[in-house]
Amino acid sequence: MTSAAITGWGKCLPPATVTNDDLATFLDTSDDWITSRTGMKERRISHVGVSELAYVAASRALAAANMNAKDLELVVLASCTFDSMLPNASSKVQYKLGAKNAACYDLNTACTGFMYALSTANALIKTGVVKNAVVIGAETMSQPIPWMDRSLSVLFGDGAAAWVLEASEDGSGILAERLGCIAEARDILAIDYGFTPPGEPRNDLCHWNFQGQDIFKKAVNAMAKASIDVLKEAGLKPSDVDLCVPHQANKRIIDAVAKKVGIPAERAFVNVHRYGNISSATVPVAVVEALEENRMTPGAYVLMPAFGAGLTWSATLMKWGDRTLPYRQSDVELPPCSDSGLELIHKIMADRGEPLPTKP
Repeated sequence: MTSAAITGWGKCLPPATVTNDDLATFLDTSDDWITSRTGMKERRISHVGVSELAYVAASRALAAANMNAKDLELVVLASCTFDSMLPNASSKVQYKLGAKNAACYDLNTACTGFMYALSTANALIKTGVVKNAVVIGAETMSQPIPWMDRSLSVLFGDGAAAWVLEASEDGSGILAERLGCIAEARDILAIDYGFTPPGEPRNDLCHWNFQGQDIFKKAVNAMAKASIDVLKEAGLKPSDVDLCVPHQANKRIIDAVAKKVGIPAERAFVNVHRYGNISSATVPVAVVEALEENRMTPGAYVLMPAFGAGLTWSATLMKWGDRTLPYRQSDVELPPCSDSGLELIHKIMADRGEPLPTKP
């Protein structure tokens, strides 16, 4: 039976970093306060848009797969911070890659975006519509963040990662998956911004609704149940999982999901301390780093639960292929950045007409 094997992978993290101590220069917070509640120590701030991050990550993934961009048949870009709504941002990535024969589309289910994109690309390959695809999760969460709100500004960061999928008969790829949405609770994690019908109030600035305690409970329950369901469908037990790579929203959520599913802590991959929550990019970035850190072995069973605004949820169980090293490296790099993370935050706020941050 045809499956969609992961044959290439790449990440792109912008160079500018903002640490917890940096945030404490203008917020009433501290490294201890943030770390104890989230597990986060620092996050990246991008000096370029989502399409550029996505392009670099995709270039690196294609190199790892030893694939020429002209042979690529599909580009899928998952994000909730697109730098272009019309035309779609994935078309810009296709153009920059030189993948002139590839179809392309954008997808937004917030933090589950990459997993939903992976699912759709997997289905298109398994049904023979395309033979290969590059699936990208990319975010510039620094753009909509209200930087003076410490309950939100400490949580998110920027970055991207991409995987190349190719039709294969080796039995690797997605074994089972669940996608869902708790739509009746969609407003507990929401950013109100966008087009509005005539006669309704228009939001020119982003307004966030983030009800942390409710989100925590629903995230843990949804990810755990979906994980148990995909393991059951595949005929596997939690002890069969070689690596659990959950959405990196919060260290407490990661620990709670792993415990509820029955995954030992040492088998859960965590990098939330390095990047914070990169929304749709968290799982693919974490898998790339698991490969770089030799945490992924040939034939490994990998469980990837996720949760996002909407309230969308997912769990994907895959079997890794027989290769854990890239065929080659890409020489594509981001444009140089001379600004510090704090300087980039100042620029974001200035562009929005907000006063520069000062210590309360």
